[in-house]
Amino acid sequence: MDLERLEKELKKRWQIPYAWKGTKQTNELDAKTSFIYTTYSYKRLLEGSKKLNENEKNYAYNRWYNFWSAKAVEYIFSKSQKIRQNEDKYHKTIDFWLNDTPFDHKTSVFPKKFNLKFQYYLENKKELIDWFYKNQSQQQRKHLENRLFVVLYNSNDLQHWKMKAEIALLQKHISDYLENFEEKQLISLDFDEKRVFSDVLFVT
Repeated sequence: MDLERLEKELKKRWQIPYAWKGTKQTNELDAKTSFIYTTYSYKRLLEGSKKLNENEKNYAYNRWYNFWSAKAVEYIFSKSQKIRQNEDKYHKTIDFWLNDTPFDHKTSVFPKKFNLKFQYYLENKKELIDWFYKNQSQQQRKHLENRLFVVLYNSNDLQHWKMKAEIALLQKHISDYLENFEEKQLISLDFDEKRVFSDVLFVT
């Protein structure tokens, strides 16, 4: 994967405001925007979206942006010798093993409702992790298993979504985290008599 080129393409998405406008995911919307999986360039994204209405275009733009950013993060993790990818790409609770610990990985923007408390959560990861487990992934990926959260925070303008395009920065933070990772740094949480292990990797 050409990460440098991908970063340039993703940053072109910044030209259009990031808006969902209440649009909910449906099978019909997914079908109309499935071209994003084979659309590498921003120019082709615009061309493929011409026949869509405004809400559908926003859905396509955001889906494309999030998909290719996630692919880049997945690729960055996979290049580490400490990572063993799960060969079952459809597994619901394990994306990879970090050393011998299985994880589902999730890249998330820092919750806007906590913007004024970023420094607090930077020093109190467990509370943020607990919030993510209880409020995130309400459908098929909601589970109580080990999760590794990559949390994005844009201190410049608080438009945290832009950080998904900062591929070089993501690569640096992820590589540094994996190089220095030790199991003892993991945070344990107990949910309904089930113990999970988790951690937060902040990218700012």
